[in-house]
Amino acid sequence: MSSELKFNSAKSWAFEEARKLADRIKRSGKNEAILETGYGPSGLPHIGTFGEVLRTTFVMRAFKRLTDIPARIIVFSDDMDGFRKVPTNVPNQEMLEQNLEKPLTSVPDPFGEYESFAHHNNAMLRRFLDSFGFEYEFKSSTEAYKSGKFNECLQKILKHYNEIMDIMLPSLREERRETYSPFFPICKRTGKVLQVPIIDTNPENSTIVYKDPETGELVEISVLDGNCKLQWKADWGMRWVALGVDYEMNGKDLIDSFKLSSKICQTIGGTPPVNLTYELFLDDEGKKISKSKGNGLSMDEWLKYAPSESLAYYMYQAPKRAKRLYFDVIPNAMDEYIDALAKYETEQDEKKPDNPVFHIHNGTPPKYEGCLKFSMLLNLAQACNTADKDVLIEFIKKYAKDCSAQTLEYMTKMADYAINYYNDFIVWTRMPEKPTEKQKEAMLELRDTLKNMQKDAVADEIQNAVFEVGNKFYAENLREWFLTLYKVLFGTESGPRMGSFVSLYGIGNTVKLIEERLI
Repeated sequence: MSSELKFNSAKSWAFEEARKLADRIKRSGKNEAILETGYGPSGLPHIGTFGEVLRTTFVMRAFKRLTDIPARIIVFSDDMDGFRKVPTNVPNQEMLEQNLEKPLTSVPDPFGEYESFAHHNNAMLRRFLDSFGFEYEFKSSTEAYKSGKFNECLQKILKHYNEIMDIMLPSLREERRETYSPFFPICKRTGKVLQVPIIDTNPENSTIVYKDPETGELVEISVLDGNCKLQWKADWGMRWVALGVDYEMNGKDLIDSFKLSSKICQTIGGTPPVNLTYELFLDDEGKKISKSKGNGLSMDEWLKYAPSESLAYYMYQAPKRAKRLYFDVIPNAMDEYIDALAKYETEQDEKKPDNPVFHIHNGTPPKYEGCLKFSMLLNLAQACNTADKDVLIEFIKKYAKDCSAQTLEYMTKMADYAINYYNDFIVWTRMPEKPTEKQKEAMLELRDTLKNMQKDAVADEIQNAVFEVGNKFYAENLREWFLTLYKVLFGTESGPRMGSFVSLYGIGNTVKLIEERLI
């Protein structure tokens, strides 16, 4: 099967989006595809921002496999926007309060590391994107406005001022209509981004007139060269035209904004980009994650407990479904990634582009012949009652004696992550349950069965023995048997394949563990 046919038949969402983009480029006659992802640096970048760049990267890679047309991603920072609210998760709150309403690139860095708060947050995002090896072009709103990059489109916005007002006003609350304008003047006196009514427009001179809200004086100001900032819906539509954007994703909360920005884009002669609306990431309470609140997970926090490919896997899966983004999703994401990696090796060529690891590793996922999972290591640490990495490594070496050095190295790294996770989330929270009489009888039967097995019994043999005991005591509901094992041995409601766990931990150690839990 040719690679062209293989990719043309791929059904994964990234290829579906790439086909939409390819159709657009074909219709437009362009010789390049430009994908954009936007970011507002009004707070520390959160993991959702990273996810949008990652998902856009998946689409770009799929597009490049479907066509020979060059493609690039623009990561655009709206860093000229006014600073509206002080985030609660940064220092120097009083200083930041004193700089409200100023462009983000004019707000001092509360950490004292960069020339502005926006520069600090931009650097954080770029550092993380660079650590993943993303291919992207970073653009700053402040630089684009002040350099004149947007001047031609700003003149078009001014020329079609009344039409754009007709688009926007019906979408606003009554009190906002009184002050709304697509242009936010930057006050020469205070440096603030002003949300004030526009008294007059002069397209011939590229100027607008507004009343200073403090002095009452009429001020005429150019809309060019960074003297004004567009309100963000107008800004979004204008950017698509100025930068030639062909594709952009956005969260579900921006559906209406995308529609309004699309109308503005069309008003000034552009064509809105191909769009994917994704569902939002939620914190542990089911609330939308927010830069200003700092709820949910940070990128660095995830990487303390699992490698980057597990995060990429979680981001890849089902972008149109809302997901909790909290610490408790990490173990399962890691295990599912390993399952997908193992599955990839046995899949037919035409199925491989639909496997998440194909996209995560840009078509060349590593080989991983081990089946040791992250949750297994967590349960092993629980069973051993230890956070000693060396103890886990000894079990891993025994379990992976026939694996390649590469696989052994990967499992060893997983042990580091597992220890971090165990220390922070398990050691104080997992409390094994006391067994009922029926549960105790069944587990004693399992203990005796294990005692009679060969010490070198393989995982499948042990698993069959576990099933036999379960069928004797829980024939009507085997799930209850395994739930009993997980709750009594590990203090959880889910756990590893018991045959694999006993093989890793050792029959003798498992017998001792059962006896300890039954005391």
